Amino acid sequence: MPIHRLNHAVLYVRDSARSAEFYSEVLGFRRLPVPIPGAVFLQAEGSTNDHDLGLFSIGDGAADSPAGRQAVGLYHLAWEVDTLTDLAEISKKLSETGSLVGATDHGTTKAVYGKDPDGIEFEIAWLVPADRITEDMAMTARPLDLAKEIEHFGGDTLGGIGISRARPVDA
Repeated sequence: MPIHRLNHAVLYVRDSARSAEFYSEVLGFRRLPVPIPGAVFLQAEGSTNDHDLGLFSIGDGAADSPAGRQAVGLYHLAWEVDTLTDLAEISKKLSETGSLVGATDHGTTKAVYGKDPDGIEFEIAWLVPADRITEDMAMTARPLDLAKEIEHFGGDTLGGIGISRARPVDA
């Protein structure tokens, strides 16, 4: 039974309403009418899922996750955008809210990283379309020059789906 993709993520947060406001205002998620006290379900713009993100309140006294510092655990979630223009708009919103924590050129993906109000990190990525991948695009982690990428690929070029890979040349 092969898995095709991640359907949704569920996060424990201090205040689900505060987190929902962040994900709605900064990333464009829409709040869904779900009558569960202390829970908020969100759907990404353009999604056909019944929800993409579930947020459950556990209270202001909750400690930060030690994952990656003192314990194993989830590092981040990654969402895809259609265009580099979309990525630039999200990068700007993250920067304006003080939530932008990085921007990386991974070769075949171009990504910005942010943190939500509870410090949970996430990635927003644009994938180089498979037919635009060249041999010199090895997996890397160098600083992202978004303006240069937009100039190179075009701001409205649709990105790949999943992890784009160049197709092998038929012999």
